Amino acid sequence: MGNVGLLFVGAVLFINGMLLLGKVDGKAAAVFNLFVGALQVLTPTYLIIAAAGDPIKILAVSGIYLFGFTYLYVGIGLLADLDTTGVGYYSLFVAVAALGYSFVNFHVLKDYPFGVIWLYWAFLWFLFFLLLGLKWDSLTTYTGYVTAIEGWVTGAIPAALLLSGYWKHPTETAIALAVFGVVVFAALWPLTRNSRKPAPAAPEAGSVSAPT
Repeated sequence: MGNVGLLFVGAVLFINGMLLLGKVDGKAAAVFNLFVGALQVLTPTYLIIAAAGDPIKILAVSGIYLFGFTYLYVGIGLLADLDTTGVGYYSLFVAVAALGYSFVNFHVLKDYPFGVIWLYWAFLWFLFFLLLGLKWDSLTTYTGYVTAIEGWVTGAIPAALLLSGYWKHPTETAIALAVFGVVVFAALWPLTRNSRKPAPAAPEAGSVSAPT
């Protein structure tokens, strides 16, 4: 069930990346954020109940709430035209928590690919903090591309591989993910830092983006 949710996390991150790049209308993106946010709150709730008190299973799914509440916050913020500082500073909380979940995946769950993926999410949510909390508008284009790419690399593709039974070779996968992230996101920076901010698809206060 969690893998199905991960698939739609990939979709909402892609949509939110396109929002930041000025390709998607804010209210249109808001509706999908609400759909995925609701899914990402219901899914861990069900999985925690089904875990029957197993602390490791509960730990493994508890982080999903971080992203479910992000998408609900973003969706409501876009529809209500709220200032972005609230979701921005919440994103800082998520970024710090994601570092903890990365540690858990590496050292407790021994899930090395998702240890790396949680680092991806920590980086992305820190960008959301800088963009939405501190209003560093010069990061809009860079963050849009990072968000859209992470939608595929941390959401849609892993979910498809997990659902089809092709998620194998964890050590090699973790290394490939780490190398891809460093190379691609470093290369994107000089290509986007001088880009003009895209024309917003929604009012400025609603230019929030998404995660997991």
